[in-house]
Amino acid sequence: MSTSSTVDRAFRAALYDTGDTALDTGASLLAADPAADTELARRGEEFVATAWRRGWQPADVVRIVRRELDDVHVRLVSALIRAQAPRDDRPRGPRWKAQLDGLGADDAPRGDRFSYAVAVLELYRLLLRLPALEPLDETAAAPDPSDRRPESRVLGRIRALLAKAEATGFPDEAEALSAKAQELMARHSVDEALLAAREPSAQVPGACRIGVEPPYEQAKAVLLDAVAGANHCRAVWNEPLGFSTVVGFASDLEAVELLYTSLLVQATTAMTRAEAAQRAGGRKRTKTFRQSFLAAYAHRVGTRLAAVAEIRVSDDLLPVLASRAMAVTERTDRLFPETTTTRLRGVSDAAGWEEGARAADDAQVRARPHLP
Repeated sequence: MSTSSTVDRAFRAALYDTGDTALDTGASLLAADPAADTELARRGEEFVATAWRRGWQPADVVRIVRRELDDVHVRLVSALIRAQAPRDDRPRGPRWKAQLDGLGADDAPRGDRFSYAVAVLELYRLLLRLPALEPLDETAAAPDPSDRRPESRVLGRIRALLAKAEATGFPDEAEALSAKAQELMARHSVDEALLAAREPSAQVPGACRIGVEPPYEQAKAVLLDAVAGANHCRAVWNEPLGFSTVVGFASDLEAVELLYTSLLVQATTAMTRAEAAQRAGGRKRTKTFRQSFLAAYAHRVGTRLAAVAEIRVSDDLLPVLASRAMAVTERTDRLFPETTTTRLRGVSDAAGWEEGARAADDAQVRARPHLP
């Protein structure tokens, strides 16, 4: 019997049936034929390549595997992605490369052959059923390598400021650090717009997916939407798959990722501190407290970021900013011709709301200065 025949039989038995009995049958066939391992891995790389054609990116696949399966499956799919990368015949942008570089370096331990085959088939079942996503086509938005400017130094300063804001135990200090980071983001975004006006290039809005993980993912999606809007981007939440797609120009997308991640860390820290204070006062906190806390935090931060976004610029820059905003809107509408709105659920704890609003006040940013 050929190795290809063994894999075909195992797939027929296990991949198109969700039952454990079918999975055991397929795993038994593979475990009994060590010579089939190479073909099994090759088929896995084909599943990965199919995911790319269906609009998925490396971080997306790893995120859904982590969400639906276990750590062993994450390491298995990371190894498949690394193995498939040299045979990927499409040009990829810097975000794709960064996602590949961020994959874990260790392969999954095999253990006994049957357990390993079970894990592989469980992974392939998931990969086989991945739905099509909106193709982000990031190479269209990637900046020309010959036109690289020293924005990385600005982003490095922003990262350092936000890291300090996350680490400090003093709300006033966190507020000041976050404010300075947002000010640098604003200046950097306007600088990019000015350069685009003076030195027109082929750069167009890009898009990236940012994980919005449970629990309390609805409030987190609201927070990400607020951060995106304040930084000249648009965010569309995919609740079933656990991410939001953010559309904008490259430097603004980086700013959104940095600020959202930092505010989420700060919100979690503040929520933990608020819960401890509530428990010390004899009140038991619940899931509704945490949900209400994060909802209030997202709402209040969104209100303050919207105010900060009312940046004053010179009249000659207004058409440039308007043109970039229109480009972002048009790209969003092409990617998502149909969207719906949703209402926050589970916001019923008054104490949680009050504490979340107070924490958002501590994370506020000051108004941006006038920029020429």
